[in-house]
Amino acid sequence: MTEDEQSIRALVATWHSSTAAGNVDGVLPLMADDVVFLVAGHPPMRGRGAFEKGLRGLLATHRIQSESVIEEIEVAGALAYCWSSLKVTMTALAGGAPSIRSGPALSILHRQRDRSWVIVRDANLLTQT
Repeated sequence: MTEDEQSIRALVATWHSSTAAGNVDGVLPLMADDVVFLVAGHPPMRGRGAFEKGLRGLLATHRIQSESVIEEIEVAGALAYCWSSLKVTMTALAGGAPSIRSGPALSILHRQRDRSWVIVRDANLLTQT
């Protein structure tokens, strides 16, 4: 496994653990300022600020657990993609049955000057399970 692939796998692991801990500030550096998230049935979410606002709002009312199986990572110069099978469980803090969504996700990443990676585009096809 290459150093780049290890770094991308570490980014994914940090994303999951920070989200589960409710640590929004731990997730934000993992994405570019101009990141775009594509989710079926919703307009594109543009920018780190929009993502931060949405995640903080959601974490005020829900606990989020996520896990993924990385299916493929391909690095080409300063760009890479990571395809994974993703499962997200959201549980209302007020109680009730959790909402579980799962499906494929594809992230495009860019290598920074310090050799770290950030997500620049992300698309997921999660459906309710």
